[in-house]
Amino acid sequence: MRNLFTKFKYSIQADLHDMFDKKVDKNPIKMLNHYIREAEKQTEETGKLLARQAQLKKELEVQLSQTIEMLEKREKQLLLAQSTEEAELIAFAQEEITAYTARKHALLSSIDAANTEYFALERKFETMKHKIKDMKVRQLQLMGKENVVRANHQMDKVLTSDNADNFDELSTYIDELSQNIERKYEVTSFEARLAQLEKEQKLIEQPK
Repeated sequence: MRNLFTKFKYSIQADLHDMFDKKVDKNPIKMLNHYIREAEKQTEETGKLLARQAQLKKELEVQLSQTIEMLEKREKQLLLAQSTEEAELIAFAQEEITAYTARKHALLSSIDAANTEYFALERKFETMKHKIKDMKVRQLQLMGKENVVRANHQMDKVLTSDNADNFDELSTYIDELSQNIERKYEVTSFEARLAQLEKEQKLIEQPK
């Protein structure tokens, strides 16, 4: 199981390195997004392998429990056979005890190795998940930097010399338009005042 996981891990690394070599000249955000998706997929597959390892470990423990139960049963039967001095039963019980004892030791050794391998795999699996979390943080950082670059680019386009001249021209036009409006208002105001004077003068000139 450990060799399988090691080969699996190196296969992932080789695939990712190959991917980076092919994408060095492309958009880093897209490259990182693809890398994260691949890493998540590989982590999911690794999780399945880890679950399978846990299931195998449980099956070994079930086998050990059954073996110990049968071993204890045969030991009791051996005592019973010895009390009756039945040679064939004694021989059968002794052979069974030998077989179950050997199986018990083999299972204990396998379970011990399985536990060690399982916890090692579990630590690596957790490390993989942390790496993905770190990559997602890096993804947000790169997206923020990309956004700043785009914003600066857009602002630089607006603030170029040509656009600055356009802004100056527009500002001058607005000033002129404002002055024209003010002058027209002044003329209109003068005309209204003159008309009022004429009206007042006519009232004065009317015979009483």
